[in-house]
Formats: sequence, C-alpha cells, structure tokens
Amino acid sequence: MIGKGTILGGTITVPVLADAIAAWHDVLGLELCEEGEVAADLASSWGAPACAGLPFATLRPKSGAPFWIRLVEQPSHPDFLPTTSYGWAAYELTVQDVFGWPERLAGTAFEIIGPPRAIANMEPAFIPMQVLGPGREMVYLNEVVGTMPGFDLPRAACAVDKAFIVVLAAKDRAASVRWYVDALGLEESATFTIPYTMINRAFELPADHLTTLTMIASGAMPVVEVDDYPAAVTERPCHDGMLPPGNAMVTLAMPDLDSCKVDWIAPPVVRAGAISRGRRSGTVRGAAGELVELVEVGS
Repeated sequence: MIGKGTILGGTITVPVLADAIAAWHDVLGLELCEEGEVAADLASSWGAPACAGLPFATLRPKSGAPFWIRLVEQPSHPDFLPTTSYGWAAYELTVQDVFGWPERLAGTAFEIIGPPRAIANMEPAFIPMQVLGPGREMVYLNEVVGTMPGFDLPRAACAVDKAFIVVLAAKDRAASVRWYVDALGLEESATFTIPYTMINRAFELPADHLTTLTMIASGAMPVVEVDDYPAAVTERPCHDGMLPPGNAMVTLAMPDLDSCKVDWIAPPVVRAGAISRGRRSGTVRGAAGELVELVEVGS
C-alpha cells in the first residue's frame, strides 16, 4: 500500500532527452519504462501548455519501488543556475555504497558538486553526496548508515533507489510548512540549523553560514525538506508556458484528492501512464510557487 505523502516522482527538464535517458539508465541504473509525447491536457494541467507534444521518458529504480523519474525535453534556459532560485532545489535519492559513486560518475553526464561527507547535526544517520545531471537538476545520493530519531529513513534495495526526501527552496519557510500541513494534511517535523554547503557555495557565503530547514513528514516517513534561502535568491527563470528548468515538479501520493485544500491548475482527472497508472491526478502550486502533482491512491 502506498501511504499519504509518498514521493511518487520527480520531473526534470532536459535539453536532449536521449542523453538524459542514457545518463539515468546507463550510469545510475534506473530502468526505462515509458516514452512518448506530453499530452496537451496533461501539459495544461501542469500550467505548462507549451510542453504539449514534447518528448518525455519515465524511469524507475530496479528495486520496483513506487518512484519514477520523468524526463521532459525542453530548451535550456540561459539564466538558470541551480540552487539559486525558489522552487524545487533537489531530489534526494537513497543509494548503496555512496563512497563508490565518485569513481562511477567520473567522466559521465553527472557533475559532482559535493563528494560524500557527513552533515553536522545529522550524523551518523546518512552520508550524502551531490551531483548535477544533464538538465542541471540537483540530485543528492544518500546512503543511510544509521537511524535518526523520529524518522524511518529509506534504505536502498538497489544501487540507486527511491526518493529519500525532496528539497524546497522556500520564499517563507513558515508559510511553506503551513501549506503542506494545512493543504495536504502532512505533518511538521524536526527543524535543524546547519552550515549548508550547497547553499553557501551557490551564494558565495562563508562556509560556516547557517541555514534553517524544517522537515515535513507523513508519520515517520520524510517527505519535504523546506529550506530558508538567503536574500539573494531569485524567482526561477522559465520559458513562457513551459516547466521550470532543472528540478521541475514533484509528484506525491494522496489518499483522497477531494480532501486536499488546494487550488487546482485544472480539475483532477483519471490518467494513464507510469506514474498515475489509471488513477486521478492533478497539479497545484505550493507557497513558493513550486509545482506539486498529486495522485489519488486510496486509503
């Protein structure tokens, strides 16, 4: 059974679909399960009508976990810089043998931004590393090595497995936290203040500059990490009528879409495809303007 708040997918925009498929399939080992063109009504439901007809592909971990990466081919945006704008900042995936990944990724389409290292205040629960993919998407590869009080951290059943958590760059951390709690019925969990390497590098801040983040959970399952961002953060540059570049959209499971207190971009409808699988889905915008696709999975 898929529980409320389960991260079903992350949508990524890429300039050349074939190259991105090769990277995610050949390098990270996900299995290709769907290819096609974005239907016009689906693109409109994302608030991205210009994506109609664009090629896409969907991949899934070899573990068979209910998680998919959807790659949509659209032109790169010249002003997009990862980790500097509001919206989805990163998808964190659970992996095996994180210390072996730098060698495996050498010379591939994935650029290592941060090598494996423990995080202050969060050790020894997991060891993350950070990479940029072919669409300049930020991906964290996390190996769970211990426990964290209050959380059931997902351990990988294959080399690169399902989502660990997704990271949101918030305009107002408290407002975003309230939105996930009030609109989707998720729960506010722990808050941490840490020296956040990726943010400090992106904004050229001192290494010891501190960032506060709040975890959104469903019971013990982590779902969204909501991060404060420095004053220099900007709106995500975006082509008219298209998806945000890089980490574009997150798909979450909901037991009942009618119970969600949201403003739908378009009314939810039953959709086919690898992620919706004949269930109702619809897309909304969160408090930071982020796209959240919701799929009704029943209770």
